[in-house]
Amino acid sequence: MEALFCSEIPNNNIRSSINDLSSSSYTWPMIMTSSSTSSSSPTIMNIENIPRCDWDLSLSAVVSSASTGSDAIGAIEFDPTGEIIATGGIARKIRSYRLSSLLESRDDHVTASDSCIYTPAKLSSLKWRPDLSGRVIGSGDYDGVVTEYDVEKQVPVSERDEHGGRRIWSVDYTLYNGSLIGASGSDDGTVQMWDPRNGGTLEETVRPGGGAAICSVEFDPFGGSSIAVGCADRNAYVYDIRRLVDPLIVLDGHTKTVTYARFMDSHTIVTGSTDGSLKQWNIDNGRRVVRTYRGHVNSRNFVGLSVWRHGGLVVSGSENNQVFVYDKRWEEPVWVCGLGQPDRFGADRRFVSSVCLRQVDEDWCTLAAGGSDGALEIFSGKRS
Repeated sequence: MEALFCSEIPNNNIRSSINDLSSSSYTWPMIMTSSSTSSSSPTIMNIENIPRCDWDLSLSAVVSSASTGSDAIGAIEFDPTGEIIATGGIARKIRSYRLSSLLESRDDHVTASDSCIYTPAKLSSLKWRPDLSGRVIGSGDYDGVVTEYDVEKQVPVSERDEHGGRRIWSVDYTLYNGSLIGASGSDDGTVQMWDPRNGGTLEETVRPGGGAAICSVEFDPFGGSSIAVGCADRNAYVYDIRRLVDPLIVLDGHTKTVTYARFMDSHTIVTGSTDGSLKQWNIDNGRRVVRTYRGHVNSRNFVGLSVWRHGGLVVSGSENNQVFVYDKRWEEPVWVCGLGQPDRFGADRRFVSSVCLRQVDEDWCTLAAGGSDGALEIFSGKRS
């Protein structure tokens, strides 16, 4: 099974053991705790401090892979309306689905994609252009090329090859003060920013980690001037796009590659790492770690990280083929669910390779998760 391995990134700090992939299910924390005044008298934790899930999430749709070869999903993205889901990965295809069609039936939709774009290389990242109402999607591939596609016509409309053939791990866009800006991060150690409306003309190049691979780039989705960068040198960086000479902040709390950096709001960033943790940072207060989330398994693969800004949720995939949902208020997961049917022989090597939360609703949660076997599952539910 071919997958999106972080171990392919040229950094000596990334190590893994196959035993990590067969980790047992997460053990929930005990509610009973020892009293600080008596070693024999247990006390009940304050109910406000007990992790709980405020959402009645359940499986709503399944799309199994029709491929007989490698089909790991490396990227899932909802379009700006939240009605279209796009996926991309090892199979060199961008598949798009209409969410309402998937939710109409609980049957397994093997051939449910509304469109399928064949790409020349394996894909690691997808992002919808925010200025074209979900008509154009950008992709980053293993050949170091950023290509934009017209999804309806299923044809490429632009192409950038500025990373010297080195694999691109992440692509993002922002509309800032009326200007559209694109960004890509690559194995070549650079973050490149360009103007998509002007033929992809290169505007800026940044090397945050002294040449270490760039795993993640994300602009402030609230319209601010910040961009967050996850890097294989164990750090995340926050830059002001108006002045890219030096980072505003260096977030240096992880012990292995930082695979993701996501904005929860303009003041809060959540990072994910192959050290098996997620961290919430208050970037208004220097580089203070507000909370560290643990429970999922992640030592070598890109497993996905998404935040739901309306609902205060953080979602991570895991190398034990489970989806972990964290409430930003608590360090322990509040909801855990396996992807697909468990392997009855106990030799399962599948893992969750991508996750994405729909950002449109405030009272209805929709979560998409993709696996290393190419399966896509949709979970949804209302506030309990």
